[in-house]
Amino acid sequence: MGGRRLALGALGLVLGLLTAGTISASAADPLVSRGKAVTASSIEGTGFEASKAVDGSTSTRWASVEGHDPEWLRVDLGTAHTISRVKLNWEAAYAKAYRVQTSPDGSAWTDVYSTTTGDGGVDDLTLSGSGRYVRIYGTARGTSYGYSLWELEVYGVDGGTTPPTTTTTPPTTTTAPPSGLGYPFGSRQQPYAAGILRPSGSTSALDAAVVDYYQRWKSAFVRHNCNSAWTQVLATDADHTYVAEAQGYGMVVVATMAGADPDAKRIFDGFVKWKIDHPSSIDPDLMAAEQDDSCRSVNGSDAATDGDMDVAYGLLLADRQWGSAGTYNYKQLAIKHINAIKRSEINPSTNLLRPGDWADSGDPRYYVTRSSDWMADHFRAFRKATGDSAWDTIRTAHQNLIKTMQQNFAPNTGLLPDFVERTNSTPRPPAGEVLEDPNDGKYWWNACRVPWRIGADAATSGDATSLAAARKLNTWVKSKTGGNPGNIKVGYQLNGTQISSDVSEAYTAPFAVAAATDPGSQAWLDALWNKMVATPIGGNDYFASSIQLQVMITVTGNHWVP
Repeated sequence: MGGRRLALGALGLVLGLLTAGTISASAADPLVSRGKAVTASSIEGTGFEASKAVDGSTSTRWASVEGHDPEWLRVDLGTAHTISRVKLNWEAAYAKAYRVQTSPDGSAWTDVYSTTTGDGGVDDLTLSGSGRYVRIYGTARGTSYGYSLWELEVYGVDGGTTPPTTTTTPPTTTTAPPSGLGYPFGSRQQPYAAGILRPSGSTSALDAAVVDYYQRWKSAFVRHNCNSAWTQVLATDADHTYVAEAQGYGMVVVATMAGADPDAKRIFDGFVKWKIDHPSSIDPDLMAAEQDDSCRSVNGSDAATDGDMDVAYGLLLADRQWGSAGTYNYKQLAIKHINAIKRSEINPSTNLLRPGDWADSGDPRYYVTRSSDWMADHFRAFRKATGDSAWDTIRTAHQNLIKTMQQNFAPNTGLLPDFVERTNSTPRPPAGEVLEDPNDGKYWWNACRVPWRIGADAATSGDATSLAAARKLNTWVKSKTGGNPGNIKVGYQLNGTQISSDVSEAYTAPFAVAAATDPGSQAWLDALWNKMVATPIGGNDYFASSIQLQVMITVTGNHWVP
C-alpha cells in the first residue's frame, strides 16, 4: 500500500471508534514491539519464525503455513500499553482480510481495526486501543500462499489500562487471575530445575512449533460430536471411539495452550460437560472410560485411572488459568475427582494406583498397577490442592517402586514394564498377560510413556529420585540408538532386547523429556526435537500424536504444575 493508509479510511474509522474509542494521532509514541516475545499460529518452516517479524530487519520475515485460514501473529509487550499505531510491512503473501486486536491477557480479544480489502504493501494504521498483547488475525489470504510479514511494528506508551476481572469466588475456589489468565502459553512463569535442557533455538521458534503442532492436532482429533456442548478427543486408534485417556490428554493440553488458542476455555468447558455427563457406574465422581460412536458409555461404564489422573490435573490447570467463578467451578470439581481417585483407584494397603475403580479387593488385579499412571507431578498438584498429606505418601510409594523395578529388573536400561503385579509382596513384571496384552510385563504400549512422565516431574521439581530414574533411561536409549532417534523401536524387553522393528512417536517422543534432564545430552535432545518437528500428524494415530504434543510442551519449558 506504499504508506497511503496513514489514517483510517471511513470504514476503518467507524470500526475503530466503535471498538476502541476516539482515535488519537500519536506519531511521537515510541516503537514498543521490537525484540519482544512473539508467537504465531504456524510457521512455514525453519527461517520463517515469528520472531523474524519483530527483529527490526526488512530482509527477514515470518511466514505461516501455506493455503490455510485463519492464521495469526501475536506480540507480547510485557505490560499493558496504550496503543496508537500499528505498521504492517507485508511480503508478497499478504492478508486480504485481517483484524488488528488487543488483549489484556492473551485470551479475550478486542478488534481495533478490521478490513476485508487489503492489498498488501505497507499498512500504516493510526488507531486507539490498550492491552499487553497485540495480534494480527488473518481470515482471508490475498494469494494462494500463506501470510507473511517482513515487520510488525507496534507504537504506544507503557501504562495502558487493563480492564479488571470481576468474579464472585465460592469458598473452595481460587480467585480468578487479575490478568484473566494465570499462565498464558509461552509465559514460563514456573522455572524448571537447574540444569534442565531445552531444544536449541529461540524461545519464539520453539513456541511457534508447539502452536503449529497443536493446531494440527486439534484439527485432526478434537470434536463436538453428538451434542454441540460436548468436546471430545477422537481416539482413532483406540478400542473405542472415545476413551478417558484421550479426554484427559485433551483437558491438560487445552488448558495449557490458553493464550495461544483464543477458544481454549470454550473447548475446555466442553470437556468438563462431557466428564459430568459420563460418570463412572462405580464411583460417579470419576469418569466412565469408554464411549461408542453414539457417545454412550459402554463396557461396564467404569473408570480408568490414567484418564482420571489427567482429568483431575486438567481441572486444576483450568482453575489456575481462568479461576473457578464461571460456568464450572473447576477447583471444586477437581477436588471431588482427586478424592474419588484416592477413594476408588488407590490401593489403601500399598498406596499404589490400581488400573481403575473396578479393580476392587475381589478382583485379581487388586495388587496390579500400571507404570504409565505413576505421574509424580500430578501427585504433587493433588497434595497442594487438597492439603491432604496422603498424596506425599502415595507419591513416595510410586517413586520407591520405580527405583525397585529399575534396580531388580532393568539395572542396565531403566526400562519399566507396562504393569507390575504382586505389589503387596514382591513386585514383579507379569510373565504374560495380566490385563491387556501378552507383553504386559515388557516395555510396551503403556510403558512407552514412562520417560515423559518421570522426566516431567524431574524437570519441574528437581526431585533426585525422578532425575536419577529419567537419566538412567536416557543413558540407555542414547547408547542403544547411537544417537539416532530413528533407531528407537516399538517395544523392548526390560534388558533392552528389541521386540519389533516398527517405529512410532509414542516411543520416540517421550525420550526427549528424559534427554532434557541430562546436561550432557543437548545434541541428542536436538535430534529428538528435530525428529518430532518433522513428523506429520496422522489422522489415525491419535495416541502417538497426543503424546508427542505433550512432550513438545514439556521440553520447550511450557509445562507447569498447578
